[in-house]
Amino acid sequence: MIAEPQPTAGAVFSAQEFSAWMQQCLERTESALSRWVGVGAPAGLGEAMRYAVLDGGKRLRPLLVWAAAEAVGGLPAAAIRAGCAVELIHAYSLVHDDMPCMDNDVLRRGKPTVHVQFGEASALLAGDALQALAFELLVPENDGTAEEIPAALQARLCRLLGAAAGSQGMAGGQAIDLASVGKQLTEDQLREMHRLKTGALLLGSVRMGAACNPQVDPAAWEALTAYGQALGVAFQVVDDILDVVADSATLGKTAGKDAANDKPTYVSLLGLERARAHAEELCAQAHAALAGSGLADTRALAALADMVVRRTH
Repeated sequence: MIAEPQPTAGAVFSAQEFSAWMQQCLERTESALSRWVGVGAPAGLGEAMRYAVLDGGKRLRPLLVWAAAEAVGGLPAAAIRAGCAVELIHAYSLVHDDMPCMDNDVLRRGKPTVHVQFGEASALLAGDALQALAFELLVPENDGTAEEIPAALQARLCRLLGAAAGSQGMAGGQAIDLASVGKQLTEDQLREMHRLKTGALLLGSVRMGAACNPQVDPAAWEALTAYGQALGVAFQVVDDILDVVADSATLGKTAGKDAANDKPTYVSLLGLERARAHAEELCAQAHAALAGSGLADTRALAALADMVVRRTH
């Protein structure tokens, strides 16, 4: 288990502490992804997989997994695999979303999208392979080199990830998004779309981290669920804002594409200032959930919520 955190009521990370914590988590994640992604894949498939995953991205989802696992004292071996698995699902979704049959985008993470670089067929297969690898990582062979993860925990992590990624999660939200082009949605309809499309995988990241302690307190689980729900919507609100106010070089992806594609967004529905205020409200909800969790140390989760709402790209 990750060492039980010491009581830190009201404590927050300093900027330096948060930077050091993130750097440690990111190094751990990058090292694992580099070892696992695309190794031994034939006919150039591994190259496309590694291009899609390595050397780019904020790694927010693995960070959420690790922060939640730390907060509940979870198994480190399970946390690193869960964090990498959810990042692979995120990466595969971006590969497929960028293809001509979906958003038809040419820029992602500051470089050409996978289908531009490798062709549509290779991009499709790379996404498929990343999705499969995500679940393979959650059910490791016991090779004696890592802490053994109980079979029941492996199964629970697979179910949490599948639910977050499937028809009642990310894929379902994307289906709603495609069906909503050119339509005027209510705020409730827009929230439901993004609760699934974006929020489900972020919430799933928090839940997978919490599940790394099989004896996690039910009250803490509910509080972390509320935190993840607020954070998931907040992320999308900020994404909609940045699509309007930032340029493509800053974002690392095509700016202004939501308006160009006539997609409903929080900015088109609420206006820029109300959207910004709503993001802050959601951040406050996330902090309130952590405050009521009963967990001793939620500083990393709190800092991640602030990072999501105040990010510039």
